[in-house]
Amino acid sequence: MFDSFTQPVSRREMLKKSATGFGSVGLIGALQQSGSLGTASAGTVSQLDVLPKAKRVIFLFMNGAPSHVDTFDPKPALEKHAGQQPSGKLYKPSKGSGFMPSPFKFAAHGKNGVVMSELFPHMAQCADDLCVIRSMHTDVPNHEPGLLMMHCGNLQPIRPCLGSWMSYGLGSENQNLPSFVALCPGRPVVGPQLWSSSFLPGEHQGVAVDTNNLDVEKLIANIQHPSLTRKEQRTQLDLLLELNRRHAQQRQNEAVLNEHIQAMELAYQMQSEASQAFDISLESEETRRMYGETPFGQSCLLARRLCERGVRFTQVYYVTKNGKQPWDTHTRNNQKHRELCADSDKATAALLADLKVRGLLEDTLVVWTGEFGRTPYSQMDKKEDLEKAGRDHHHTAFTTLLAGGGVKGGFTYGKTDEVGMDAVENRVHVHDLHATILHLLGLDHEKLTYRYSGRDFRLTDVHGSVVNDIIA
Repeated sequence: MFDSFTQPVSRREMLKKSATGFGSVGLIGALQQSGSLGTASAGTVSQLDVLPKAKRVIFLFMNGAPSHVDTFDPKPALEKHAGQQPSGKLYKPSKGSGFMPSPFKFAAHGKNGVVMSELFPHMAQCADDLCVIRSMHTDVPNHEPGLLMMHCGNLQPIRPCLGSWMSYGLGSENQNLPSFVALCPGRPVVGPQLWSSSFLPGEHQGVAVDTNNLDVEKLIANIQHPSLTRKEQRTQLDLLLELNRRHAQQRQNEAVLNEHIQAMELAYQMQSEASQAFDISLESEETRRMYGETPFGQSCLLARRLCERGVRFTQVYYVTKNGKQPWDTHTRNNQKHRELCADSDKATAALLADLKVRGLLEDTLVVWTGEFGRTPYSQMDKKEDLEKAGRDHHHTAFTTLLAGGGVKGGFTYGKTDEVGMDAVENRVHVHDLHATILHLLGLDHEKLTYRYSGRDFRLTDVHGSVVNDIIA
């Protein structure tokens, strides 16, 4: 193909013209061999701060925020106070009929009696693996800042996300796959900022995969070069390497260009492994049924496949084709929670059981959460139809589940008041959750920093404490 070049071309033009396939351009592998660049997949932490209990994280995110009082935080006192308007300072006035009891029955499960509602019959069988934090709280009950806080530790879209910090600190276990993958059917509220590396080096950006269509050719566009063989691509890369060496002799510190090159080299390397890693059709029909045939269920199965192949951080979003935040139950809270929990329950339980039987749960931390909770009191439509009553956003109390990765199983931590309005005992802020996740991975959240714009930044900013009580 090179005979067709009759005029001299610049290096940048060569890059542009060569990038015809998903993995056709990339230099970092050859550059690493020559010593021109550092190892892209290596973490920045040469020695871990504490002995790690987890190697990887699967973050199951329930977009829109589940109701804690209908799922994992039973509040029988709501029956006594039903219809009463909440007192005290509220973020915004109540627009409903007052406190609304949950219609769902709660029961204790497992050896230690972890309590959850009837909406989770499958997860009830995993009760001894669950660490239930009932005392979560965050800063504001609005979706966009709530999502950013849970993902990036900041209310504004200017900081790297948890997955990027983890990739930055630990690097990848697999040279041929990304260290950070975000699985989502479509685009959630806020979108790419939730898997952004922001000012961290670009190779720590999450690779977003649209799971609306799980056919491997649809999941990863242009995974195979349309015309060149692997050998021909290698020849092309060798030519680009020589061009790059000449370019580097004249220019220094082109960080953005190097990040682009690193991403393209990863794309080239992925051709040899991604086709298998992302192909859930290679799983047995029984396994696929176990997870459920929904996008979330099949995404959880894909997360397990990525986990066992060394992907450090996998985000799985519960987003539907018809809604970016299906758990945002302002109306028909009870009906919607029945439907949503049935899907999430089956898939989450299958993931936990599958990881456990494969020996992966002990060093894989699974997180199940939303951005905040929902009000213990009702939200009504204009017709004030109690059958259609919903629950509004609620940030002063909600529940997060952890499993595996060194946390205590069969353990319930923290407490809310009698109606679920406020976290009152062993309160856990999102910053504390982030600090604890990093600690379980062997990283000190106060030491994992990156200097940018004249100051050292970290995921937890100037906040956060490790919740040692939940660590096994």
